[in-house]
Formats: sequence, structure tokens, C-alpha cells
Amino acid sequence: MAARPTWQGHLKLSLVTCPVALYTATSSSDRVSFHLINPETNNRIRMVPTDPDAGPVERSDLVKGYEVAKDEYVLMDDADFEKVKLESTRTISIDRFVDAHEIDRIYWDSPFYVVPDKGPGAEAFAVIREAMRSADKIAIGCLVLRNRERQIALEVRDKGLVAWSLRPHDEVRDAGDFFDDIPSVKADKDMVDIAERIISQKAADFDPSKFVDRYDEALKELIKAKQKGGKKLVEAPEPEDTNVVDLMAALRASLKGSASGGRASSGPAAGKTAAKKSAAKKSAPRKKAA
Repeated sequence: MAARPTWQGHLKLSLVTCPVALYTATSSSDRVSFHLINPETNNRIRMVPTDPDAGPVERSDLVKGYEVAKDEYVLMDDADFEKVKLESTRTISIDRFVDAHEIDRIYWDSPFYVVPDKGPGAEAFAVIREAMRSADKIAIGCLVLRNRERQIALEVRDKGLVAWSLRPHDEVRDAGDFFDDIPSVKADKDMVDIAERIISQKAADFDPSKFVDRYDEALKELIKAKQKGGKKLVEAPEPEDTNVVDLMAALRASLKGSASGGRASSGPAAGKTAAKKSAAKKSAPRKKAA
């Protein structure tokens, strides 16, 4: 396995223990990333740690500080962090089992692949894995990762396990703080019916391979163009909001476009443009009478 483990330790279920390793399940290495460049010299900028009094300092000589008051810090070096050793520093102890639907999706965070770390532990790992598969349960435990103890959810996947770090309850904002001020509007039954038909026509299996980050792709194209000396920029118009007058017409136009396989329009903006034309024709007599 080419990747380096993010964490190594033991997985423990009651008296059954096996060595395991965690590997980050996702990668962002293909994303476009940038460096800061001085346009006067075309040199890449280096971020040098600097003391306002002593000037540049070596990063290896620095320690971490926790601010307890304005400009007052408790200093912590590597030896201090080594003193804080919980069981979860090197052991994932499974505390309980829950059904997957009991965990609100807003709490799911980052995924890690869990594999047996050494040959002799493979059997114990298989026993835990198959017991979880049979029970169809999610295991809940804790581990210390990147200087934080995190609650994790373990689920069976193929021959291994996937560990999801879970966001702490106090880090998840209360939805009511944002949703309570949404106006209570009674949706028109006919409009809802058309929207449901659009949803039915667009129903499909989830296929993540079909998703392409168009912004990232546009950046790559722009970089290629600039590399060749071109000045072509990639732009896209921002769609206009659908107002109340347009809403029914927009829904009908969307339904027609969905039924024809989406060929009726080139995108949301085109659908709304068609809807505006339709609405304008209908509203013209009313405006004249007024």
C-alpha cells in the first residue's frame, strides 16, 4: 500500500483486540492550487516565521502557546503533549453500537479506511467485522487524531471498515437559528404537483463519477490559455431569480424540458428566459387594462 497511515494503533471490542491502521479515504491532490508569486521578480514567496523584536527565526525552534489573557501565553512543547496520553491515543475502543439512521447526517465528517495493520491481527479484525456485518450496526468509539480526541463511527465496507470522524455536538449550529425566520408560505398545490412531476422525471441512481468540478476545470483551461499566451476568459452568466409572476411558467417550461430529455433549454437561465417570455405574453393584457 503506497499511502502512509494517518493513525496506527489497536481496535478493541471488549477483550478482542487487533492492530489496525487508518488511511485517509479522500484526496484533493488533483485540485488546482496556487502559490504566492512576486510579479516584479516572478519569485515564489516564502513565508518566514518572524519575531517582531528578534527578526526571522527557525520554525523548529518554536513552541506552541495558549493565550490565557491579552499577550499572556502558557507555553507547550512536544514533551508536554506527550504527557497527555489517553487510552484513545493508541486504541479505538468500541463503546456501543447504533443503527445508521440514528446518526444525523450533519454530524458525519471525514472518512478513513481501517485495515488490519499486521498479519496476526487479521483474524481478530475479521471477527469484529463479520459480527458488525451480521448485526447491521454502526460501532461508536473514540480516538485521538491530530491533537484532538474525536468520536468516530465505524461501518463495514467490503473486507475492511470505514471510520467516520463525527463532529462534536457543540460545533454543530442550531438549525433553528437560521430556519426559524423563513416566512411561512403556503405552496400552491398545482405548482407543487408540477414540481413533483419534474422530480419524478429527473429521478436517477447516484453516480459520483459523473460529477465534474466545472470551476476547477475552467481554471485549468484558463491556465492553459495563459500558458500559451492567450487571453480567453471563461465566464458564465448568473441566473436571474424567479419572481412570483414567472413561477408557474418556469415550472411548466421546466416540466416540458425534463420530458424532452432536457433539450428544450441549455440550462436554468434559458428555462427562466423562456418562462419570462411566456409570462410577459400573459401579463401584457392585464397591464393594458390597468
